[in-house]
Amino acid sequence: MQAKTRQNSQKTAFSIIAILGIAHFLNDTMQSIINAVYPLLKDNLALTFSQIGVIVFTYQISASIMQPLFGYILDRKPAPYILPIGMIFTMSGLCGIAFAEDFETLVFSIFFSGVGSSILHPEASKLTSIASGGRRGLAQSVFQVGGSIGHSLGPMLAAFFITPYWQGNIAFFAVLALFAVFWLFPVCRWHAQKIKISKSTNTEIAAPNKPLPKKTVVFVMTILMFLVFSKNFYTASLSNSSTFYLIEKFGMSIGGSQLMLFAFLFASALGTLLGGPFGDKYGRRLVIWVSIVGAAPFALFMPYASFYQTLVLSMVIGFIISSAFPAILVYAQELLPMKLGLVSGLFFGFAFGFGGISSAILGKLTDMYGIDFVYQICSFIPLAGMVAYFLPRVRELKKLEENSK
Repeated sequence: MQAKTRQNSQKTAFSIIAILGIAHFLNDTMQSIINAVYPLLKDNLALTFSQIGVIVFTYQISASIMQPLFGYILDRKPAPYILPIGMIFTMSGLCGIAFAEDFETLVFSIFFSGVGSSILHPEASKLTSIASGGRRGLAQSVFQVGGSIGHSLGPMLAAFFITPYWQGNIAFFAVLALFAVFWLFPVCRWHAQKIKISKSTNTEIAAPNKPLPKKTVVFVMTILMFLVFSKNFYTASLSNSSTFYLIEKFGMSIGGSQLMLFAFLFASALGTLLGGPFGDKYGRRLVIWVSIVGAAPFALFMPYASFYQTLVLSMVIGFIISSAFPAILVYAQELLPMKLGLVSGLFFGFAFGFGGISSAILGKLTDMYGIDFVYQICSFIPLAGMVAYFLPRVRELKKLEENSK
């Protein structure tokens, strides 16, 4: 009987993880559609580039910078039905964008939509960790690959169903948010039950490890944040500049370059899916070290590669380097097990925020020195991953835990 109960609990946990992964897919699909329609909005509303800059900045604040804030609040005061509320924010924002006729309405709608993303990422990642049954790497990979696939599909959906027609078609994608609202209710009930049990037994939902020394936590978190920065700076250089690079260097068509970008994103999604389970099996530090530094030789060679070599190398790099993020996130969550939402919001928000900042920096460098120069400079960025050498091994962390008792 006991074994049967354990089996049912495990099955329920995986169903929760699957629901959260699909919700992540729906959210990131909608969010990437917003990014893809900026040119359309600029033409329809006669916006200046300065106004587009304000819109992008507004979106970065609401969709990225606010994530740690929501994570912190929801760690302190759990709200089991907050995820559907977040999706309602996204749905309202999309409808507002679809029918915006002036700059002010558009900015307000963009902000609203971003708030939905800032609620979902830290809270859903926290619940994924709680539902993992100890297999946090696998759970985070399933959750994150949903977002990776959604992120890659958004521009394609915008190109087929919005850009050739009219701005109002954006509202049709609000149906995805409405679907997600109802899709998430089983997770809300499960979370409410977890909270009820934890209160009745006077225990925490996420069982903590022994606290590590504060200096160790700060040191390790700084390294992990730097690794996320270097990883996202490099992947942003590929995802944002690759189409221009392929067109300029190899004379590819726009459609052909977009297919190659899709190949890179697909390989990245596969790397995200496998990075977590590898971390569970072989250790997070090893996966972080291999994934970021392991991409360096391929990155250094790619600016000098032929067309077919570039295709293969971009997929190899995408696969290897994307396996790092699930391991990095779980490593950080295990450092601060009672602040899962804050940690998740910090790393997701940091990754998205610096992705936007790096895009602006790379765009300026491209205007000044050309796309070839940017590719050559960016090829050295994965070497920054060598700071992973300073991450403590598991046995070192356990020793610190024992000394802190």
